[in-house]
Parts: sequence; C-alpha cells; structure tokens
Amino acid sequence: MKIISYNVNGIRAAMRKGFIDWLKAANPDVICLQETKANFDQVEIEEIEKAGYPFHYWYSAVKKGYSGVAIFSKIKPNHVEYGTGIEYMDAEGRNIRVDFDHVSVMSLYLPSGTNIARLEHKFTYMADFQKYVDNLKKEIPNLVICGDYNICHEAIDIHDPVRNKNVSGFLPVERKWLDGFMKSGFIDSFRHFNKEPDNYTWWSYRANARNNNKGWRIDYNLVSEPLQKNLKRAVILPEAMHSDHCPHLVELEF
Repeated sequence: MKIISYNVNGIRAAMRKGFIDWLKAANPDVICLQETKANFDQVEIEEIEKAGYPFHYWYSAVKKGYSGVAIFSKIKPNHVEYGTGIEYMDAEGRNIRVDFDHVSVMSLYLPSGTNIARLEHKFTYMADFQKYVDNLKKEIPNLVICGDYNICHEAIDIHDPVRNKNVSGFLPVERKWLDGFMKSGFIDSFRHFNKEPDNYTWWSYRANARNNNKGWRIDYNLVSEPLQKNLKRAVILPEAMHSDHCPHLVELEF
C-alpha cells in the first residue's frame, strides 16, 4: 500500500496548479490531505474520481475556508471516522481516519502556534491528542498517522536550528512532545530509511526559501511499531510544487 500525505494549502488552488495531473502520476493507493480550505461541494469532485479515487472523504472546519482534512482512496475502506469526538478539535476539521483490513490511516493537521493564544491552543491539542491516540491504539494497533504536525523533531529537521530555537514549530516543549509521541509507539518512517540532513517538507514563501532549500521538516508519516516489519520505503517528494509544503510517501507491504 502506497500512502502519500500532503498539506495542499488550499485544494482548489492546488488543483489550479496541476495537482490532479501530479496525483495521477504519483498514483498512491491512499492520499491524506491537510489544509484543504474547502467543503467537498466547492471542489471539482469529478476530476478526483476520474483520476482514480472513487472513495474520497472530507472533514472541513466550521469556519469557511479554514483548515480541513481529506482522504482519497482507490480502495473502499471498511469504516471512516470523522474527527476525534473532542468538540474543539473537530470544529477545526483536523482529523479523519479510514480503516482497512490490515491498517488504519489518519490524516492529521496539528495547529500551528502563530501567537500566544494559538500556542496555548496547540499545547492543549497535543496533550488531548496524545490521550486520544493512546486509547485508539488499544483498539487499532496498526495505525499510520499522516500529516502536518507543525513541529520539527530534531536539529537535522530544520535549516537553521540556532536562530529558530525560540520560534513555534521548533520550541523545546513542542519538540519534547513530538519525541514523546513517537516514543509512545510510533516510527518516523522517513528517518527509518534516511538519516541525511537537508530534507524538508515546508518552506516559507519569503526570501526565496524553497529555491535555497531553507526549509523545515514538519510533515510526517508516523507508523505504529507493529507495522515496522511491513515498512518498504519512505521518501519526500519535493518536486511537487502545488503548495508551500511538499508531499511525503510511505509504502507498506502486506
């Protein structure tokens, strides 16, 4: 099973930039999207279906044009779970999960900490999400949580760790949470295969950051430990240019 995760920073804008042609070429079995910024009735659904994804599931924020996640699949899932059941999380449309025979795949969009109020919101979300996943794993041990975590894990995951040490996304408390989340039973699939620096998934639109590869790796496909034997490969796909993020792939073999 080939799974791609991609923060598209607006699905309608991404589609205008050639997202559908790219999707056909990349040809994942499942693609998890974040920051869709649209309800499904605002999107040219027939283009997605013609690309080979008859099963598409959307979970949008209450606020129009904000946040939102989706999953497109070639395979019909056994079950779709919209949200977490935690009201303030679900109002922002940040979690959707599809369950298949051998694996469950979640698309996650963790909040960013753009100001003090949002940083507090992010910390609350992280704590509640950890509890939610701890319980979920008891029911679903084979879990892949794909998405934009809005946190760099280690210094290798950011172009300038010294100057960014006090910036949200690389704060010690955020990094400690992500480290603990991984250690609670998840594998960073990309780092499982690749230990090299200068591999990023997000670049600022400012200062020609992408061309200079001054980026951050804040997007992850975290795979629960029981699936370690099924890991086949994991790569970042920086050539896709529909967003300020790029897609990242994990492949599992059953």
